[in-house]
Amino acid sequence: MDPDQAAALRTLLATQEVAALGTLHGAEPFVSMVPYALLPSGRGLVVHVSRLAQHTKDMLASAAVSLLVVAPPSPEVAAQALARVTIQAYARPCAVGDPDHAEAQRVYLARFPQSEQMFGFADFSLFVIVPRTARFIGGFAQARSLSAETLAEILGGPA
Repeated sequence: MDPDQAAALRTLLATQEVAALGTLHGAEPFVSMVPYALLPSGRGLVVHVSRLAQHTKDMLASAAVSLLVVAPPSPEVAAQALARVTIQAYARPCAVGDPDHAEAQRVYLARFPQSEQMFGFADFSLFVIVPRTARFIGGFAQARSLSAETLAEILGGPA
């Protein structure tokens, strides 16, 4: 991936705050919206979700997930040319005591300080979304498939 596309991907994930989260609900796809934060060095994304939510129940039943992050619509850019990334991943619960928990909570609260109260709710917990592959579309004819390692390198690089 060239440096301009890598920078565009980093910017997309750093500036957008929500993703479409695809989970498996039985044998059917289920899509919802989740706020997310990035772990340092491209190690994954963090979501803070309620056990009452269907997507949380689905992640606990099957760790296979997909995240879609899309750039905001703009009159200057055709909808089909919006920058976007789909990340195929697995969701890993990140409970208190997990080596990543303190850092995951820190990066999440740095991005969403208004969520601090929810960390006191017994039904909310953190999950780390660990990428397996990614597909970045930077615009027309700008599609690239990425390994988890390449995505981590891009996200760990300078913004």
